[in-house]
Amino acid sequence: MFENLSDKLNKAVKTLKGQGRISDINIAATIKEVRRALMDADVNYKVAKDVTDRVREKAIDRKVMIAVEPGQLFVKIIQEELTELMGGQAQSANLKGSPAIVLIAGLQGSGKTTFSGKFANYLKKQGRQILLVACDIYRPAAITQLQVLGEQIGVEVYAEPESKNAVDIARNAIAFAKSKGKNIVIIDTAGRLAVDEVMMKEVEDIKKAVTPSEILFVVDSMTGQDAVNTAKTFNERLDFDGVVLTKLDGDARGGAALSIKTVVNKPIKFISTGEKMEALDVFYPDRMASRILGMGDVISLVERAQQAFDEDEAKRLNKKMRENKFDLNDFLTQLEQIKKMGNIKDLMGMIPGVSSQIKDLDISNDSFKPIEAIIRSMTPKEREKPDIIDGSRKKRIATGSGTQILQVNNLLKQFDQMRSMMKKVNQMQTSGKMKSFK
Repeated sequence: MFENLSDKLNKAVKTLKGQGRISDINIAATIKEVRRALMDADVNYKVAKDVTDRVREKAIDRKVMIAVEPGQLFVKIIQEELTELMGGQAQSANLKGSPAIVLIAGLQGSGKTTFSGKFANYLKKQGRQILLVACDIYRPAAITQLQVLGEQIGVEVYAEPESKNAVDIARNAIAFAKSKGKNIVIIDTAGRLAVDEVMMKEVEDIKKAVTPSEILFVVDSMTGQDAVNTAKTFNERLDFDGVVLTKLDGDARGGAALSIKTVVNKPIKFISTGEKMEALDVFYPDRMASRILGMGDVISLVERAQQAFDEDEAKRLNKKMRENKFDLNDFLTQLEQIKKMGNIKDLMGMIPGVSSQIKDLDISNDSFKPIEAIIRSMTPKEREKPDIIDGSRKKRIATGSGTQILQVNNLLKQFDQMRSMMKKVNQMQTSGKMKSFK
């Protein structure tokens, strides 16, 4: 999403020259380039101007410390301003009430239903009892889509397929939730156009009927400034509590994320990438600012890993690694866990210094498919003991997986190198050479 902006900001900072102090003279061109970069990213002109004016005021005559270049200091100032622009601090959803009621609203195609499923999954992992409510009575597949997502994550879905009254469905769902001991109700409303008075009135009526503790406005971040304008219209009618940005794995310019907080004065609370139910993150302005500036986001990467990896399974694999018994079955399990963390390119972009190197690479989770196909085409014995795989077995595996023998050879070679490295690490630990790292 922010690759182009990141690239332009980094180029702008590189133009900053001078020693000792940042002055009007050596900062003028840089400020101009930063403003242009923000506007090219579809950031509102007034917002871009205000931000760069503040950056300039903070930077002028700022003394540069020893061992810190002017560009590095300037990046720090930009990071602070971008963080403030996007809300300053992360804000959580208000889940008070018995049950707590969360109303989801937004335009058609913004990703509301998918987000509802992701949010339910996110809360379920915290030990909450969730009820999803299908209040989209217009889109034919909406109820079915929510039911499929609910089944996928193990969350009950309340629906009245024959009813044509969304307000009644919402009321009945709350009563049902109380009878079933659910402590959070997530209401997925129909997608609407901001100019559609009837539909806007309906979501207002649902709000009045159920008095939600939290209203989240879901916006497709790929729609740029249109997203900001739509948020403004919805906020005037609903007075929502927070924004959810979806499709952040797209190739849009990202200006909505940078402008929306300033324009509607409501925080961005969650960001969503891709279709996987695990691909939902709390929005941290400081972390996003770091990612935009190519500084990575290791904290979010670790949090994603903690959510995706099963603790017992991790202990089991760790034990097998220490005993040099790690096999291709274990390797396949690791791949499946990594895929749960979300889009691979997005994950790599969280590693400091990597985002600028991978921006032109076509990396997707489909890259794992040939590897998975090769391993799944092996017999259980071959997965446990890859050393027994000879020429005839390789031919059979390649045919069964729809790959080439060269690909099978490469996988086996790389796996053998990985096991050798694990063995050396274990030997070093056993011999006491790595005691200081334990």
